[in-house]
Amino acid sequence: MTRRLTRILPLCGLMAAIAFGPAVASDKPALSVVDDRGVTVQVPADPQRIAGISYLAADVALAVGIMPVATTYMTAGRDPDFLLGLTKSMKQLGQRAKPNLELLSEIKPDLIVAMRRYTVKNAEQFEKIAPYVAYNMELYSQSDDEVAKLSAVFGKPGRGAELNAAFKAHLDEAIAKAPKDVHPRFQIMWAGDTPFSFHDENTAAWITSKLGGTNIAGPMGTDGRFGIELSLETMLEKDPEVILVYDSGPDRPHENNPIWKELSAVKNGRVHYVGDHWVESNGPIAREIVLREAAHFLYPENFPAVDVRAEAAKIIPVDLQK
Repeated sequence: MTRRLTRILPLCGLMAAIAFGPAVASDKPALSVVDDRGVTVQVPADPQRIAGISYLAADVALAVGIMPVATTYMTAGRDPDFLLGLTKSMKQLGQRAKPNLELLSEIKPDLIVAMRRYTVKNAEQFEKIAPYVAYNMELYSQSDDEVAKLSAVFGKPGRGAELNAAFKAHLDEAIAKAPKDVHPRFQIMWAGDTPFSFHDENTAAWITSKLGGTNIAGPMGTDGRFGIELSLETMLEKDPEVILVYDSGPDRPHENNPIWKELSAVKNGRVHYVGDHWVESNGPIAREIVLREAAHFLYPENFPAVDVRAEAAKIIPVDLQK
């Protein structure tokens, strides 16, 4: 599956990266940032040409009032609603698991913000294009830190603190409103013959659990992976009442398995195909919308349905929405 793929980038891309070299954003002193590799990176102050390998960079940048110049995508041809479709104005660098280094070098970014597991093997190539910072972008325990660090790197530390505080307040409000004696069993999964499901620590699953849901995938094991493959047989045994499927396209092989129709969530019409923000959940826009959607999916009588674009428009500054 594409989420696990890494790719040694083509020689032509590497040569282009060497030829272009890093772009310089500002005469201000560089900032020292320690990323999730444990590497100290000198990044430009107030970078203006931000490129993202994953949507986290675009999520944070848009929330603090900066338009990135480039991003990868989750599904080709889709500009996600949680970012108001604004990615259509950014250079498309390919799928996040296999970004195109040659295209990246052509746009001359002054900063690259990347998902660690998809880029760490090619760190040297990225570093030849521009300062490169890598974050894990998978667990809620990392979300506040990533938002704070990137907001500071983007020259907006105060806005980052506001976004983190606002999310905590909104989460507390939703928890207080949620029924206390109802704990729907839920599953967040990628489509597949053997669906890949998110553990409790994954950001989207953590939020849904905090609202009172019970995640059938349970906590992470000692291997440190944020998800696990669960067969349809195992799903039937655990019988989720609410299933959230990442909608990555028309291919839904799980629906062809006769067991699928036996699941309580399927029988009761509580299967929801969700957008990119349920996978790329660590940013301030994504997690706010996941919170609202999760509350509605778990407790539709207590929380209203969510207009994703309307919620995103409350966070992204109006001047970027034009």
